[in-house]
Amino acid sequence: MASSDIQVKELETRASGQAFELILNPRSKESVPEFPPSPPKKKDLSLDEIQKKLEAAEERRKSHEAEVWKQLAEKREHEKEVLQKAIEENDNVSKMAEEKLTHKMEANKETREAQMAAKLERL
Repeated sequence: MASSDIQVKELETRASGQAFELILNPRSKESVPEFPPSPPKKKDLSLDEIQKKLEAAEERRKSHEAEVWKQLAEKREHEKEVLQKAIEENDNVSKMAEEKLTHKMEANKETREAQMAAKLERL
């Protein structure tokens, strides 16, 4: 808009601020709008251009699909690694518990034999 289309009228001035009134003049018929009246027309695409676009879209689709498959394979590999680690950890815990139990049973057996030997010696 040109500056001649706007009039500024000061209403009040206070310590807290100022008040203005803006008055817009009606547009003249000679003024040209700043935007195009209609969108530009699309050019007609040839069969080769359409084919190239379809091939590019197919290539993008295939590359996206390959990326998705790759991520899925990586995720499955990670899941297998985690599962293997969990199985190994479980085996380790089981072995430790079995060794501890065996050791405890042997200690109890030795204690019982020592008690039996002491009783037999007293008799």
